[in-house]
Amino acid sequence: MANVDISKLTDITGFIGACLVDSETGLMMASEGGGKLDLEAAGAANTEVVKAKLSAIEMLGLDDHIDDILITLGKQFHLIRPLEQTPTIFLYVALDKKSANLGMARVQVKSVEKTLSL
Repeated sequence: MANVDISKLTDITGFIGACLVDSETGLMMASEGGGKLDLEAAGAANTEVVKAKLSAIEMLGLDDHIDDILITLGKQFHLIRPLEQTPTIFLYVALDKKSANLGMARVQVKSVEKTLSL
């Protein structure tokens, strides 16, 4: 049975919103929070980020994978983490830059990832 419960991501200090996204289609599978941030649009847009990075890895001939992608904005951190067991699915988490602890956030996102099953 699938488990796509990402609600524990809301425990991350500085949490704004999060979603679980299928990078093959850009479709959102689960979401939490968001407020003014359109998580559906963010998930679809970040699908392109993931595809671009995978393309770059392939073009460079790197025998590697993405652990996570960090995008630092003026007021926010955006963390993208493809699932280890299903790399075509990724977690996207938006955090307030003023209050978030990036190191702890990465640990917490990885911890939530371990609870998911598809």
